[in-house]
Amino acid sequence: MSASTEKIRNIGIIAHIDAGKTTTSERILFYTGSSHRMGNVDEGTTITDFDEEEAKRGITIYSAAISCQWKDYSINIIDTPGHVDFTAEVERSLRVLDGAVVVFSAMEGVEAQSETVWRQADKYNVPRICFINKMDRIGASFERTFQEIEKRLIAKPVAMQIPIGEGSTSADDSFQGIIDLIKMQALYYDADSKGSQFEAKEIPESYLERAQEWRGKLLESVAELDDEILEQYYETEEIAEADILRLLRIAALKGDLQPTFCGSALNYIGVQPVLDAVGNYLPSPLDRPPVEGINPQPKKRGGKAGESESRGPSVDEPMCGLVFKIQADKHGDLCFMRVYSGQLKSGSRLLNARTGKKELISQLWRVHADSREKVETDCIDAGDIAGVIGPKEAVTGDTLCDIRHPILLESISFPETVISMAVEPESSADRKKLEETLQKLARQDPTFKATPNEETGQTIVSGMGELHLEVLRNRMQKEFNLSIRVHKPRVSYRETVSKAVEKVVEFSRPSAGGNLYFKIKLRLEPFKGDSSVSIISNLKPSELDPAFEKTMLETLKMGLEGGGQVGFPLMNVQFVVIDAQTREGETTDVAVEAAVSEALHGCIMDSQIQLLEPIMKMEVVTPDEFRGNIQADLSARNAAVLNTEWRSDLCVMEVEAPLSQLFGYSTQIRSLSQGRASFSMEPLKYAPAPPSVLKEMIG
Repeated sequence: MSASTEKIRNIGIIAHIDAGKTTTSERILFYTGSSHRMGNVDEGTTITDFDEEEAKRGITIYSAAISCQWKDYSINIIDTPGHVDFTAEVERSLRVLDGAVVVFSAMEGVEAQSETVWRQADKYNVPRICFINKMDRIGASFERTFQEIEKRLIAKPVAMQIPIGEGSTSADDSFQGIIDLIKMQALYYDADSKGSQFEAKEIPESYLERAQEWRGKLLESVAELDDEILEQYYETEEIAEADILRLLRIAALKGDLQPTFCGSALNYIGVQPVLDAVGNYLPSPLDRPPVEGINPQPKKRGGKAGESESRGPSVDEPMCGLVFKIQADKHGDLCFMRVYSGQLKSGSRLLNARTGKKELISQLWRVHADSREKVETDCIDAGDIAGVIGPKEAVTGDTLCDIRHPILLESISFPETVISMAVEPESSADRKKLEETLQKLARQDPTFKATPNEETGQTIVSGMGELHLEVLRNRMQKEFNLSIRVHKPRVSYRETVSKAVEKVVEFSRPSAGGNLYFKIKLRLEPFKGDSSVSIISNLKPSELDPAFEKTMLETLKMGLEGGGQVGFPLMNVQFVVIDAQTREGETTDVAVEAAVSEALHGCIMDSQIQLLEPIMKMEVVTPDEFRGNIQADLSARNAAVLNTEWRSDLCVMEVEAPLSQLFGYSTQIRSLSQGRASFSMEPLKYAPAPPSVLKEMIG
């Protein structure tokens, strides 16, 4: 195994919006020598937020990949968005990363999107370290944020540092530096060198007792990891530094503990220890289990498709990698790819395990946000991440692998879209261009969908929120020079049924070659399960030819694309095939498809449809003086305030509200609070919509 693989770290920087992810990334780039200037979010000059929309809005929209060197570690970093509308960027990044740095604001503590990204990291078993940022701001509290990480995230943070001072209230108790609890020394960072230089001093007398208390907690957490060390700790009340680092690494890799650091990225304090921690506590590709997949093709000598396969992070294994992001480029789309095994070589041909077609790998690039450099060796080893130019049909989540050793890795699952709007070209001449543009956008963004409406000539585009659709609309106009008309956004409803309905269809038609016949009895019923729609057959194996049963079930699946009575996708329903009858020589695929299609649509049209609407989970943060107005407005929007708590002098409300009532809410909340309140939201569930909504749709 190459020594370099041990030194690779593939990490993501994840957090709630405005916690300081991008500023932290900028400092990392500067200290690792990957950039020679420090960008500023407020000025729109950051390296990772290179897109025009990002610079204008001061937020991260697209995950940016950057590669850098720190000491003897090679670090691939992905700076991800914090806004929930762009949660897919976080999802696809965590799918391929080995570790994560979770950034928290010491002012706001654990916020709504902090919980979301933490759950996403849990989903992929990604080990993480915590960085409590913004210790220099008024209202900052290390201890409160630390406790919130424990309670709200049900995590086990272990403090590696504590701050010297907090906030910026007065010179005496303002944030000045950090105390290293392992070496028991105070670190002061030099502002003139932008934090490149720092000085280690003795811990100030006034902080010594507090430092010893927190060090005691650290040592207790470490001692509990090993019986021998625990015994030694009881005797001496000390643990050797090497043992602390070794045991913390083991616990962090398992996800049992999260080493926690503090600082102020904006003021250049505490970033280098986080970089050290990436090497010390986060996994290399060798520390992660082999990636699992299935064989998509029958083996030539025995075996069959669908058998499980695995690939270890070794150059000696067959090549296999996952495409996790596609970025439009004038020279050809750039595919971001994580190589799990073998070697990825330019000029090679790989199998796309999803399509069964071959894809050419023409160029390999090291990506640094909006710049890139060609890989000199024309080869990327297992465990690394690179940009690839060449694949024509690959989409996010596709597996590219050795043609002789096919494997299909688990793809990336994304949340359902919740909002849509109609777009149409300004002129009919642009209709073809609009179609091509939407295809490109959908290939790059898995949470964006476009469906043409032949009757109106419009196209319905769907996404994760108002901001998401606004950004995509601006891209169409600026990036693709497309003039479009945009109509008011609308909610993506779902349909379900309130009671079971059965339909018997007997298809019998004369044809040129003789008679066609097939009879089916189908039931549509309410169903609560993991999938939106379930299809099952109650037929015994001998009752129907397997080929006809396959045709029957495939026809059912295809028939569902048209949606329910009103045209929205069906949800929480089950189709049950109760009975099927054939006649020898008369039952063909055509007869099966016709009967099943008629039965399917008959069940849908005869059922009592219930409309479901998306309910959003919101966190609304406001100064107390505006709480009454904001609560009254939420009540008028049919929102339910589930919980209220205080975070310093701010009121934090946990709210559930129907998405249909939240259009334009960002403008309204600013108006009600003189711009001082904020909110975040994410899709929570689907719930019955008011009967009046369905009545209005049916007319």
